[in-house]
Amino acid sequence: MSELATVIDDLAVANRILFHQGVVDGFGHISARHPERADRFLLARNMAPGQVTRADIQEYELDGTPVDPAGPKPYLERFIHGELFRARPDVMAVVHSHSPSVVVFSTVPSQPLRAICHMSGFIGENTPVFEIRDTAGSATDLLIRTPELGVALADSLGERPVVLMRGHGSTVVGESIRQAVFRAVYTEVNAKLQADALRLGSPVYLTAEEGAAITVTNNGQLDRAWNLWRELAEAAA
Repeated sequence: MSELATVIDDLAVANRILFHQGVVDGFGHISARHPERADRFLLARNMAPGQVTRADIQEYELDGTPVDPAGPKPYLERFIHGELFRARPDVMAVVHSHSPSVVVFSTVPSQPLRAICHMSGFIGENTPVFEIRDTAGSATDLLIRTPELGVALADSLGERPVVLMRGHGSTVVGESIRQAVFRAVYTEVNAKLQADALRLGSPVYLTAEEGAAITVTNNGQLDRAWNLWRELAEAAA
C-alpha cells in the first residue's frame, strides 16, 4: 500500500474512532496533510464522521479550495484545517470537534483547561481560547467560514496542541493522525475529570515538567490506544 493510500485509510478510520469515542457526533471532522504534497490536505466530504469511508476522502488546497471543483459538497469549516497546516509545518493532522465537556471550558474564562491527569499531559498549564468576536464581531454563527478566520484561529493556537473555541468546541493538532486522535480523545477526558475535580474542591494540576515528561512517554504508546479503538470502531460498523 502506498503512503497516500495508508493515510487515506487511517483518516477514514480516524473519523469513525472519534465518533465511537464520543468526541464527534453528526458534526466535527479530522484532516491529514497530504503525504506527497505539503501544500494540500485530505478531508472527508461534508458528512457525519461516523459514516466516513475511504471513498469519501477529498483533496484540498491550503486555502480550502477542493482540488476537484466538481467533487462533493465540502465542510463549511475546512478553513480550520488549511490555515493550521499553513501556519504549522510540524502539524500532520487536525481534529475539530464539539465534545461537550470541552465546550464548557471554552465559556468560563476563570477556569482554563489544564492538564489534570497523566493521559493528558500534552494539554499543559493553560489552554488558549479563540474568541471569534475579536476578529468578526458579535453577530457570527461562530463557524470558521473563511481563510481569515482560519488564520485568526491559528494565531490563537500558536505552538500549542489544543485551542478552545468559545461556545463552539476545540481544535487539536498532532504530528500524525494517531497522535491527533489520541489528543482529541484525552482532551475530552481531561475536561470531564477537571470539571468533576472542581466540584470537589481545588484540583492539583500537572506541572509543566510533568506534562512534558508524560507526553514523551505517551507518544511511545499511541498504537496501543489506536489499535484498540480501531478494532472497536470496525466491530461496530
